[in-house]
Amino acid sequence: MTGSARHRPAEVFGASLIVLIRAGLWLWVLFNLAMVLWVMLNSVKTSRSIFANPVGLPDTWMWENFATAWSTSGLGAATLNSVILVTVSVALIMGLSVPAAYAVARLGGRSSGPVATFFAVGMSIPFQAFAVPMVLISVGLSRFMIDWITGAWDPRVTVALFYVVLSLPFSVFVLIGYFRSLPGELEEAAALDGATPFRTFWQIMAPLARPGITTVAVLNVLTLWNETVIVLMLVPNQRMQTLNVALLNFYSNMQYTSNWGGLFAGVVIVVLPMIVIYLWFGRRIVNGMTQGIGK
Repeated sequence: MTGSARHRPAEVFGASLIVLIRAGLWLWVLFNLAMVLWVMLNSVKTSRSIFANPVGLPDTWMWENFATAWSTSGLGAATLNSVILVTVSVALIMGLSVPAAYAVARLGGRSSGPVATFFAVGMSIPFQAFAVPMVLISVGLSRFMIDWITGAWDPRVTVALFYVVLSLPFSVFVLIGYFRSLPGELEEAAALDGATPFRTFWQIMAPLARPGITTVAVLNVLTLWNETVIVLMLVPNQRMQTLNVALLNFYSNMQYTSNWGGLFAGVVIVVLPMIVIYLWFGRRIVNGMTQGIGK
């Protein structure tokens, strides 16, 4: 028996496994697309039509469901809160994680590996371990600010601080791998030309790392936009709560109004911006996540 004949069953098995994996992935994609389409169709139906014909086209297109969801559930103010909170948090995350990742990847020397491992360990700690400390820190910080400094404290600031702290390990860890994938000869050439480390980072390395930076920024936007638990724990005032919490409150009121079309419209308002962002940046996210693998 030749060597090629001996390896042929393994090759056939490997090819079959790849086909099964691809088929499973395509089934999962089609299922998610079908769910998105189902939610969007039900968002323009009446409640009676949803129960009578949940998978068909609406008899009457109820576009006013979006206006009802926007006005009666407080989604307008909640959307503004979400946009401001996510924008400020992601700006702080990227402002801290990009130079930190570059310093660890390029300027850390022998300590670069252990420091990168430290950030990886930070990613592995479950969120539940931070729940009680976050509440205690939030209460203590609010009391300190009220008693000694401003006389008032916005809990959304506390939420933004926790967003930054919890997102830094992932952001720095991913960007470390991306900076390591960039050629070090560029830094040597810049040093020979008299450029300072800061100028090298700002004018040469950061622009080259733009795909990775964009990837991390978009992933943080998607994660923080969908975050609900921290806001529920730390923001008792409904006027300050985010879009997901407003939608959750809207859902709790369904037992009194039974406006299921408005509820589906609220889900579309929450989810559709993230779908558009992912479709717009999807290729960049994939390229940014794969370029630094193994570095």
